[in-house]
Amino acid sequence: MTTAETWPYLEIHQSRTREPSPYEYKLAATLEEVFTKDGHELADVVRGLNARQVHAPDGAPWTEGSFRAEMHRLGA
Repeated sequence: MTTAETWPYLEIHQSRTREPSPYEYKLAATLEEVFTKDGHELADVVRGLNARQVHAPDGAPWTEGSFRAEMHRLGA
């Protein structure tokens, strides 16, 4: 028996309840770029988002607190 036969198939978006918004797509794409070019530490992420002018939902620059809150809201 192969691994594929023993493990159930996982749908990659199985926990998604709706299609991501344009804001969420833009944030995700920018986060990938930040992780690739700037680093993985929270300060790096906040600095990278602000440098690219991808702001928090309220239009304000990111802070570590606002980024944590947004990730919590998005379920990340």
